[in-house]
Amino acid sequence: MKIRVINPNTTAAMTDTIAQAARRVAGPGTQIVATQPAGGPVSIESHFDEAVAAVGVAEEVMAGERDGTDAYVIACFGDPGLLSARELTRAPVIGIAEAAFHLAAMISTRFSVVTTLGRTGIIAEHLLAQYGFAHQCRRVRAAEIPVLDLEHDPQAALRRIIQESQRAKEEDGIGAIVLGCGGMADLTDTIAKAVGLPVVEGVTAAVKLAESLVHLGLQTSKHGDLDFPRPKAFAGQFRHFSA
Repeated sequence: MKIRVINPNTTAAMTDTIAQAARRVAGPGTQIVATQPAGGPVSIESHFDEAVAAVGVAEEVMAGERDGTDAYVIACFGDPGLLSARELTRAPVIGIAEAAFHLAAMISTRFSVVTTLGRTGIIAEHLLAQYGFAHQCRRVRAAEIPVLDLEHDPQAALRRIIQESQRAKEEDGIGAIVLGCGGMADLTDTIAKAVGLPVVEGVTAAVKLAESLVHLGLQTSKHGDLDFPRPKAFAGQFRHFSA
């Protein structure tokens, strides 16, 4: 089985962190191919960043289709370009926020999300409503750290995340924590031990869900809105998307 784990930003160190976490949980015989777009934002912290990154995600899925990929993981907590990626392939495509919410709901009746910035927390709230988990999430909390601090100042970032996770445990009446950034993929065990709650991280959750869908023979439906895009011409910098 070949799973293409796409980091939608262009920071190679974060792609490496995500790849290591994915390979740690992948089953025997699963090959993890970790990639990132050739162009786009170095981190994703806004709707605009997500819009630009979604084009890179689509290009990575197209490359994966040429490479015989069995499933895809979009390793950014905003799940940028998730539905458009599903249009491009029959293979399962899993967003890490979607995966984390599902698994957290299976092990607790209430959870809180701990993410990087307050503004990205709002984006997470939109996703919770879209995916149907708003009633199970008690609060989306921000450690107020830029995404790249996870790479540039990891110890300080970890302290802030643990502090906010501890507040969530004490104040939110929850049973689990969801980590709200793909760059936190290597922090799960440390935070779980420090806080004393189950911690769900989306990259690893998505890899295991992707494996399950492939083993079950379940592919992305091509009946309805997730059918392949209608062939058409594209102009300018998107000319290479033309039919």
